[in-house]
Amino acid sequence: MKPAKSTEEAPPRLGRGLAALLAGAGETAQGARAARATQKIPIEFLRPNPRNPRRNFGDDSLDELAASIKEKGILQPILARPVPGAPGTYEIIAGERRWRAAQRAGLHEVPVISFEADDRQALELAIIENVQRADLDQLEEAAGYERLGDEFAYTQADLAKVIGKSRSHVSNCLRLLKLPERTKSLLRDGKISAGHARVLLSSSEPDALAEKIVAQGLSVRDAEKLLEGAAENSRAKGQGPRKRGAWEKDADTRAIEKKLMDQLGMNVTITHREGETGDVVVRYKTLDQLEFLCRRLRDD
Repeated sequence: MKPAKSTEEAPPRLGRGLAALLAGAGETAQGARAARATQKIPIEFLRPNPRNPRRNFGDDSLDELAASIKEKGILQPILARPVPGAPGTYEIIAGERRWRAAQRAGLHEVPVISFEADDRQALELAIIENVQRADLDQLEEAAGYERLGDEFAYTQADLAKVIGKSRSHVSNCLRLLKLPERTKSLLRDGKISAGHARVLLSSSEPDALAEKIVAQGLSVRDAEKLLEGAAENSRAKGQGPRKRGAWEKDADTRAIEKKLMDQLGMNVTITHREGETGDVVVRYKTLDQLEFLCRRLRDD
């Protein structure tokens, strides 16, 4: 993602939500009301948006939605913008799944809210509408955030405001893009959860661990334990031969660990080494916890 822009260049309308963004598409209050008016448009006059963050639709899901549309119609209009140089043609901003299902249902017209929007506004709306409807998987959501950052210089703080999510949620989504393709495929297919995926980010062999999670039906906590055990074995091997009992913790060390965990609300591991050296590892699960830890260290 690009560096943060100055305050003067920050994306406008942050934090106002979907309804406000729709209203903001009009130059005046009257224009905004007109922009929000629903109209019936022939289904062939709509075309998908190549920038749509949603990539996975699924035949079974589309068939179910098509059956619902046949019975009840489309309850929520499709958001679209006019295509420059092609009168009467519209590019879908949000609602491509409804449009695809409407074709399967044999509809000739669909309800559309049409308004002028530039590329940035269109991408904002597509992400917000899908996130609010929980229509995106986290990888699609992350790809949308990444595009807003790369193309329009949104910071993570900007994204959190405009999407209405916490900064840690945005950060955790973006981190998932660092996973190898095989692991991301398992996440897209629902074979592992986003919680599993966040554990895999700390693994040196995420694909192997992901396959083990699927094969053994491991929970997120099981995967964490497996990863911690592998890390301990790796550290032990790296230190060479040790005297028997060298890695065993005494009661005082465990008491210190517990005291630190109670005070910080995070997992703390203390490992003694040769002589008087050792490691203290504090594991945080969210950026909020990390910021809390930093504040505690500054205060002390």
